[in-house]
Amino acid sequence: MTRRKIAPGPVGADVDLEQEDIRLPDGSRLTDERATEIAERALVRRRGRPSVTDDESHTPSLTVRVSTTTRAALEEIAASQGRRLADVSREAFEEYIQRHAS
Repeated sequence: MTRRKIAPGPVGADVDLEQEDIRLPDGSRLTDERATEIAERALVRRRGRPSVTDDESHTPSLTVRVSTTTRAALEEIAASQGRRLADVSREAFEEYIQRHAS
């Protein structure tokens, strides 16, 4: 996939959100406050996947080699639960730690 830069250009006419009724995809009305929140979030550049911790710190990764049957079983469980393989695997590790913690 090739990334291309978009040259800055005119945005268009300003909209008076107190006069205009602009709706967001969820059906709620776009207000000045909400537009500011959206703009600020868009300006924050985040790299990589979201943190799995509550404090937004870096989450270490772990690569594990498993048999084809183990991976297939985990994928089947994940699909049946509508979850990602990583989430199911993480939960399996957490359960194992709880069982074997001293």
